[in-house]
Amino acid sequence: MSLSTKGVGFKLFGGKQAPGDLWGGLAAMLVALPASIAFGVTVYSAIGPFHAAYGALAGIVGATAVGLVASIFGGTDRLISAPCAPAAAVLSAFAIELVSQGVPSAIIVLLMIMLGVIAGLIQIFLGFVGVGRLIKFIPYPVVSGYLSGVGLIIIGSQIPRFAGAAPDAHWWNVIFAPLSWDWRAVAIGSATVLVALFAPKLTQKVPSTILGVLAGLLTYFVLAIDAPELRVVTDNALIVGPVDISPQAYFSSVAGRWKEIGELRLGQIAALFGSALTLAVLLSIDTLKTCVVLDQLTRTRHDPNRELFAQGLANVTASAVGGIPGAGTMGATIVSLTSGAQTRATGVLEGIFTLIASLILGSFIAWIPVPALAGLLIVIGIRMIDREPLRFIESRATVFDFAVVAAVVIVALTIGLIAASGVGVAMAIILFVREQLGGSVVRHKVYVNQVSSTWHRPEAEMRVLAQKGDQAVIVELQGSLFFGTTQQLYADLEHELRSRQYVILDLKRVQSVDVTAAHMLNQMRDALAERGALLLLSNVRENLPNGRNLREFLTQTGLMDNEETVRTFPNLDRAIAWVEDQLLGDRDSGAEAAEEIPMQLAEMEIFSKRKDETLKELETRMETRQYKAGETIYVRGQPGDEIFWIRRGVVFIFAPMGAGRTRHVASFGRGDFFGGLAFLDGQPRGNDAVANSDTEVYVLSREQFNQIAESHKKLANTLIMAMARTLALRLRHADSELAMLQEY
Repeated sequence: MSLSTKGVGFKLFGGKQAPGDLWGGLAAMLVALPASIAFGVTVYSAIGPFHAAYGALAGIVGATAVGLVASIFGGTDRLISAPCAPAAAVLSAFAIELVSQGVPSAIIVLLMIMLGVIAGLIQIFLGFVGVGRLIKFIPYPVVSGYLSGVGLIIIGSQIPRFAGAAPDAHWWNVIFAPLSWDWRAVAIGSATVLVALFAPKLTQKVPSTILGVLAGLLTYFVLAIDAPELRVVTDNALIVGPVDISPQAYFSSVAGRWKEIGELRLGQIAALFGSALTLAVLLSIDTLKTCVVLDQLTRTRHDPNRELFAQGLANVTASAVGGIPGAGTMGATIVSLTSGAQTRATGVLEGIFTLIASLILGSFIAWIPVPALAGLLIVIGIRMIDREPLRFIESRATVFDFAVVAAVVIVALTIGLIAASGVGVAMAIILFVREQLGGSVVRHKVYVNQVSSTWHRPEAEMRVLAQKGDQAVIVELQGSLFFGTTQQLYADLEHELRSRQYVILDLKRVQSVDVTAAHMLNQMRDALAERGALLLLSNVRENLPNGRNLREFLTQTGLMDNEETVRTFPNLDRAIAWVEDQLLGDRDSGAEAAEEIPMQLAEMEIFSKRKDETLKELETRMETRQYKAGETIYVRGQPGDEIFWIRRGVVFIFAPMGAGRTRHVASFGRGDFFGGLAFLDGQPRGNDAVANSDTEVYVLSREQFNQIAESHKKLANTLIMAMARTLALRLRHADSELAMLQEY
């Protein structure tokens, strides 16, 4: 992960992108500042109504610090970071719980500062260890439940302020006690909600949050015409109240808070880690979700780990100076993008504009109605609720996904976001296991008399394999072999384990194997060994996609302790060829060429019934050649005017696959011939022939064959017919295999 700030590219002066960034930063500030003030008021008024003004200041400081630091150290252009709903939900719930426990307000403020700092440090750690790339893989139902739960919590926490009731009142008590409502607060909040919700349908030029707050302010001042108590700042429960915007006073207060940190007990700080982890995860999800949407809109790619580091550093900074932590926010980011933002300078400018606006409008902030801020947060909460999962109820295939969303939401509302985090993780595991159980790890299953190796064998041997080939089954596995799929796999292969002499498991497409699956493979090996059968494993790789060395893992779990019951092969073709040799009673196909005695023409099946004199004359017209292991015999595109009979050794044929790649498609051994197709049709070679071991061949050119045909017409005709028959059998067999494989 690169943490360098080189190449920030602000271009604030004279750059072509500066005007777009300027307007984008200004527009983002207009969206982020009111929301940040609302979040701060929500969090700190949970401690007590007299902390609302401090909360407004904390929201401003958070918007400034998070916007500046996250944009400087992050790598995502146009991303706007500011205090957000998840932070407000977690912090306000945390404050309410401490108040109910009787913790002094000064200690609560200290603990909230430490909570934000620890959450930021966790984000930095997650960025360094690379968890950023994993967070975006959290299942959609879990994320949807999180966000909807946070949205409902925000709405519930604002209902008392919306109705002008006591901030510590429970929302359900307020709803069912309309006589306790302050109808002035309801009118202010309603005006804010209605304008914020419906303003985007009328205009996109001014952010709906600004219009909503202005509507609430206008309603407030209209009501204040006939209510003198609303025309004063002090002791007015409907407004934020006096805000000491003096930097000296504020930072003196923050410094004093840090001096009091020493009064906290170690147990109090340790108890913060659960809430801090929840806050860090929620802020990370909120940020990366916004980055993904931004990538889709701008056709770019963000670095999730770098962004987590930057967001964590921003939250540490914001919390350390008494601000509200935040994340990449969707609303402000989209507004900045549509206003012409181009680079990370947009986020920096948003932070600067927030600071300037707060200094200029400091006295004005005191007059912002609390019900208007509550209405603004209710709108934000409504927009956070994901209504898409409601469609999941319509189909049985997605009912469980809806249940996941509902479970996370219910736990978040009834118990808390920490418990909802645990439920979300558990549900994510269940979702994964369910998907794995929904499909079979057996990709397909065939027998050796249906799919042969690349070795071309004589017709007599092919007849034997056709009869005995069902003694060996080939099972191609796929996906993850783990505790959730092992029983189904054993059930799928139970009949084969009782009836086949050879069971070949191809692991080429296996992604991972756990200890339970390895134990199941041991059981399969033992079941086969009891009746003298063998388990064969092909493509036992040293590097699985999850980084595990499969060969080493299977060795450690005891599967390969006895080579007499388990054999491994580098690829499936080698495993099939070995089984074919066992069924034929032959030696291994990979026997060393040095052990072979060169065959004479009379020993080869195609010439076995020819007279000695004829064969001697034929041999005189043939050329004997020798090739070292790995040496090329011919390549694709060369003239096909020669045919080859193998006296000793092994020859592999490689077919082109495009992009310079080739694939091993055929193997020929002692006594067989190759190169016959091009020899017969006169076309250039269509593949490559390579000596797999030290090889000696007879070579007959077309010119020599033509001379033989003049003097020994019967021999030439017999030779052509024999080659044509062999090639026809090979093609017929290949056609049947292709037809069978197309069914999978």
